[in-house]
Amino acid sequence: MDSLGSISKRKEQEKEVQEPEVKQEVKPESTPKAERPAGMNREITISPITRLEGHGKISIFLNDDGNVKDAYFQTVELRGFERFCVGRPVEEVPRIVTRICGVCPWAHHMAATKANDGVFNAEPTEAAKKLREMAYCAHMMHSHQLHFYALGAPDFIPGPKADPAERNVIGLIGKVGVELGLVVIKNRGYAQRIQEIVGGKATHPVCGLPGGMSKPLSNEERDEIEEKAKDLLGFSKKTLEVFDDLVLKNKDYVDLITGDTYYHETYYMGLVDENEKVNFYDGKLKVVYPDGKEYAKFEPKEYMDYIAEAVLPCTYMKFPYLKEVGWKGLVDGPESGIYRVAPLARLNVANGMATDAAQEAYERMYDFFGTKPVHNTLAFHWARLIENLYAAERCLELIQDPEITSTDICCGELGELPGEGVGVVEAPRGTLIHHYWADEDGIAQKLNIIVATGHNHGAICMSVKKAAAVLIKNWEVDQGLLNMVEMAFRAYDPCLACATHTLPGQMPLEVNILNTDGTLYQRLKR
Repeated sequence: MDSLGSISKRKEQEKEVQEPEVKQEVKPESTPKAERPAGMNREITISPITRLEGHGKISIFLNDDGNVKDAYFQTVELRGFERFCVGRPVEEVPRIVTRICGVCPWAHHMAATKANDGVFNAEPTEAAKKLREMAYCAHMMHSHQLHFYALGAPDFIPGPKADPAERNVIGLIGKVGVELGLVVIKNRGYAQRIQEIVGGKATHPVCGLPGGMSKPLSNEERDEIEEKAKDLLGFSKKTLEVFDDLVLKNKDYVDLITGDTYYHETYYMGLVDENEKVNFYDGKLKVVYPDGKEYAKFEPKEYMDYIAEAVLPCTYMKFPYLKEVGWKGLVDGPESGIYRVAPLARLNVANGMATDAAQEAYERMYDFFGTKPVHNTLAFHWARLIENLYAAERCLELIQDPEITSTDICCGELGELPGEGVGVVEAPRGTLIHHYWADEDGIAQKLNIIVATGHNHGAICMSVKKAAAVLIKNWEVDQGLLNMVEMAFRAYDPCLACATHTLPGQMPLEVNILNTDGTLYQRLKR
């Protein structure tokens, strides 16, 4: 049951932890002691975990009573973008980092382009900003629709305990009908087409330049995008209706969403505009306490004054935390520096949405829970659909702006090269930070990238452990319960390809050779 990211490795390397680990204590309810079933292991491994981007595993350890003693969410893959971008011309980096992930390439392209704005001291024109944001709204829709219909909704529509053969997008279509499935495919194609028109490529855009964009929109392109944006707006409203009919009108699902199994009180962070409304492309970073009061609001370039990263040897992903509060381990509450990002976090930190229909949906969600911030992790799904609606409204609003076809999309001459720039956008999965340092020739010397799943890493680990402790008791384990444990991370829409982007001096390698009875015969390490 051991692997590269095994717990045995974690124990051997405990001394290498840069920050003290304080384990979260989740005490299952008292239950009668049950006999251990024949052949039942004390370690349950879910590997690979399903319906997310990237590769990871969950290891659950049971005590003598068959209840959860501990559980770990582990990232076992590795990417190296922060290292192999060093030595490249920094203006090439926005075209390289799109390869970090095929699901959220636009987020990396926009953050990298904004970082280049800073490196070259190049302020984009208003037309360039509008063109960037309009296309980026299409990306948000493309990603949010994917997560809801293909990754998240199978947990609610076929059902969390449905047969695994049905608990997928095919089973979903079987429940909602082929017609709606075709509408989903069509509208995701519309969002993809908008990205292609603006970006040159739909999946790996090449349009961002320091201080601007590579080409303006033609009137014909503007007309095509407007037509598609109108359809996307109607589809976004329809998706919220689907959520209302199939999830919110189901008492079992409402109990699951509002219950304690998927609940953590944490800080939250997200971008807000000058009116404290949600904005994906620009603004200030705002952090609120678990009770909703403002903790801090700062310019993106000041992020290092507020955020630090802890390192634990059980995973390749780091653990960001609020520097002033401090790293207290995998615990929640106001004394812990762990915070959350992504759709629910963005709505929790903002005072509302900047478009009418999205604002109405926003108010309905908070009226439903009767409190703000909302700490129920499964509410990330609902918040994601509210954002999908906002993205459609904002995309249509921007494409109808007369300035959107302006040819004034480059700032002209670049300023004095300061050699350092920070670019921040709200990726579909949460706050994305790109920080670049370049020399006097514009060659990248250092990069720091903190992705959304990284920000959420501590919370994901806590959510997985708590769900496992609540759901698994007295040796009772089945596919349905294990899927409900996976639901704890799936709500965050994690992207592990994005999150594991750093490269250490060498990649550790561990091979475990087991006897036929499962005991360890030999361990080989590099």
